[in-house]
Amino acid sequence: MQWDRDWIGVRASIWLTFAVAALSVATGIINISTTTVAGPLAAYVPPMVQRTVGFTGTLTGFLTLAGAFMLRNRLRAGWYLTVAMLPITAVQGLLQASSYSYPLVVLSLLALPVVALNRRTFDHELDLTTTQLAALGALVAAQVYGTVGTFALRDGFQGVNSLIDAFYYTLVTGSTVGYGDIYAQTQQARLFAMSAILLSVASFAIALGVVLTPMIEARFSAALGRMTEQQLDTLENHVLVLGYGDLTEPILEELEAQTTFVVITEDETVTRRLTNRDVHVLTANPSDEEPLKNAGIDRARAVIAATNDDAADALAILTARELNPEIHIAVGVTQRENVSKLKRAGADTVISPAAIGGHLLVEAAMGRGDSEREASDLLGEE
Repeated sequence: MQWDRDWIGVRASIWLTFAVAALSVATGIINISTTTVAGPLAAYVPPMVQRTVGFTGTLTGFLTLAGAFMLRNRLRAGWYLTVAMLPITAVQGLLQASSYSYPLVVLSLLALPVVALNRRTFDHELDLTTTQLAALGALVAAQVYGTVGTFALRDGFQGVNSLIDAFYYTLVTGSTVGYGDIYAQTQQARLFAMSAILLSVASFAIALGVVLTPMIEARFSAALGRMTEQQLDTLENHVLVLGYGDLTEPILEELEAQTTFVVITEDETVTRRLTNRDVHVLTANPSDEEPLKNAGIDRARAVIAATNDDAADALAILTARELNPEIHIAVGVTQRENVSKLKRAGADTVISPAAIGGHLLVEAAMGRGDSEREASDLLGEE
C-alpha cells in the first residue's frame, strides 16, 4: 500500500467530506432545540447567531454533502465549496452546546488539510448543460418573482409582514407543501398567487427532472454493464485488465482480494456477467486510446493483459505503454515463441501459464521435487 495515495488521496478526501456532512446533519438534529450558545465561543457570539446555531448544523451538513458529491466528479467548484464549509463546520461545532459537536470539530479539522492537499486532483470545470442552466435559472427566477410580488402585494395576503414571510410563502407554494398559514385575501392577490403557483411548481418540476435524469442514466449504465463517468473519475491506484479470456478469471479472483481494478472488454455478454458480480467493467476495445484514458491509465498502478489472443494483447499493451510510459505491464502469453514479441511491444513481465504448468507436471512425473506443493502454494491452498 502506498501510504500517501491511500490515506491522503482523492478517495480519502471524498469519504472524509461525506463523514463530516453526515456528522454535521446529525449534530444539527440533536441540537435543533438549542436557543443559546454554551460553547467556548459563547461570549463572542451575536444574539442572532445564538438563536439560529441550534439548527444550522443540518443546513451546513447538506451544503457539505453537496460539496462531497461534487468532489466525486472531481469538480474544482466542489473543492472550493468543501474548503469553505469545513472551517465553517468546525466553528459551528465549537458554538453548539452539545458535547456531540466536538467530534465534528475534530473530523472537520482533520478533513481540511487532506482536501487541501488534493487541490490539483479536482481540476474539472463545472460544465452545466443547457437544460441544467435553464432549470437553475427558472428556479431562481420563480423564487424571486414570487418573493418580490408577494411582498409588494402584502396588504392582500394574510400573514405577510416581511421579505422572509414572502419568501417562505413562495417556497412552500412552489414545493406544493402549502401549510395554509399565509393565503391571499383579495382578487389581485389571488391572481398573483395563481401565477406564482404555475411558475414555481413548473420550476421545481424542471429542477427535479434535471436531478433525476443523471440518476436514471446511471441505472441504465449499470444494467448495460457500463461504468458511469463519475465512477471512472474516482478511480485511483487501480489495475487495468485489458481483454477477457480463459486466463483472465483466475486473475480477477486474485485481484478482488487485493485492489481495485477495471476490466476493459468488447464482449457484452462478459460485461453483463461481470457487472452482476459487482466487477467494474468498461465495454470497449482495450487497444483503443479513449477507453484507456477514460479508465484512468494515467492514475493506474499496473496493467494486466491475459487473453487467449497474443496478437490482441500486443496491440493493447502497445496502446497502454504509449499512454503511460511509466506503468508496469504484465502479460500472460499463450504461445511461448511470442514472449520476446510481447516484450518488444512494451510488457515489463511476460509469463507463460502453460509453460509453468507443463514444467510442474513433468517435475511431478519424474519424481523431482514437490510439484503438487508448489502448485498449491501458487493457488493459495492449504
